[in-house]
Amino acid sequence: MMNIAWEMTHSVATEASQDFAWTYWTDVTNWDDPPARFELDGPFAAGSRGTTHVPGQEPLRWLIREVDPRNGATIELQLDGAVLSFEWRLAAISRERTLLSQRVLLQGENAATLRAQVEASFAVTLPDGMKKLASAIGAAAARSKNPR
Repeated sequence: MMNIAWEMTHSVATEASQDFAWTYWTDVTNWDDPPARFELDGPFAAGSRGTTHVPGQEPLRWLIREVDPRNGATIELQLDGAVLSFEWRLAAISRERTLLSQRVLLQGENAATLRAQVEASFAVTLPDGMKKLASAIGAAAARSKNPR
């Protein structure tokens, strides 16, 4: 087990069933984080690879390390001598509410030197990003129940 140089966890509830939240979240076309654009090569399954494109930057390539259908997944991004992991968990609060949790971990031999950069990138944006996701999932669930 590698030493953890930095970690952060944030959770937020959404107004959608666990099944709906899972289906929405695992469709990367729903990942909305401008100006980033996301691609997944294959199904949302362990071993599949994805790419994050940000204008003016080299593409970031990531791997879906593990998937527990309906309950969560771990996505890893290899950095220079470190691994940045995103551990997502979905848990039913009730039939129509789901708790979304994301744990971000930075570990590896070079993690300490990358800590400030990673912390600056996520410490402020993670809570707002999670709120935005929960809102988008809830709105999509409401639209699916009341199509116009």
